[in-house]
Amino acid sequence: MGVIHHANYIKWMEEARVAFLDTLGCGYAEIEREGLVSPVVGISIDYRRPTMFSDEVEIGVRINRYSTRMMEIGYEIKNLTRGTLAAEGVSKHCFLKDGAVVSLKTALPKLDALLSAYMDSEENRTE
Repeated sequence: MGVIHHANYIKWMEEARVAFLDTLGCGYAEIEREGLVSPVVGISIDYRRPTMFSDEVEIGVRINRYSTRMMEIGYEIKNLTRGTLAAEGVSKHCFLKDGAVVSLKTALPKLDALLSAYMDSEENRTE
């Protein structure tokens, strides 16, 4: 059929999230070096239009919500080839160290500061 399988969108969201953290200034490798993980505790996708194998896509990432113990990330997957919105999604994450939920404020203050600054930034505000 030439249509991208729906499960690939979740993989794309993960890749976009990892790249976003790198861009923010604290990549996932650094998070893991500190003994932390950020598992997915919830995920949802609304599929809008199909994407074909030959299509080029762009994935926008934003943090919808952040507290020191969890974050919710929003995704917008645009089909650049067709000029359509292919999908929108949300993933929810907590922060764990040694199997227990932790606060980033104490476990990784650098990432807490970066995420807090992002949430406070003008470009992230919606009024």
